[in-house]
Amino acid sequence: MSITNTASAQWKGGLKTGKGVVSTASDALNDVPYDFKQRFEGQAGTNPEELIGAAHASCFSMALSMILGESKLEAESIDTEAQVSLEEVDGGFAITRIHLTTRASIPGADDAAFQEAAAKAKAGCPISKLFNAEISLDASLV
Repeated sequence: MSITNTASAQWKGGLKTGKGVVSTASDALNDVPYDFKQRFEGQAGTNPEELIGAAHASCFSMALSMILGESKLEAESIDTEAQVSLEEVDGGFAITRIHLTTRASIPGADDAAFQEAAAKAKAGCPISKLFNAEISLDASLV
């Protein structure tokens, strides 16, 4: 099976004074603005690393749900946050770490089985496979 999804970005102007918008074919994002201040100076708004974090958190949560299902477990909820670290490295910038924090309510799951499923999801999620960065995980049943 092969699935192709599409997103686009437009940028106008110089790095520090320019502005951009990002969109997805599904219209989940439609001309959402981003710029230098949002990415590097902490101003409100989105940036590429935040979008990567959203993609990774959602991918991991779905992968965990699939792996739990293979053990006949179904989550009431899986809440995942991805902290994406962008750092200056060798005169440029790189995503060096992603830390996933997930809290899940799974009736009938014991911690050992949950930790094993979470580790498999972290390693097997397609977004995890995309990165050349350290990916850590803090997983807890609630």
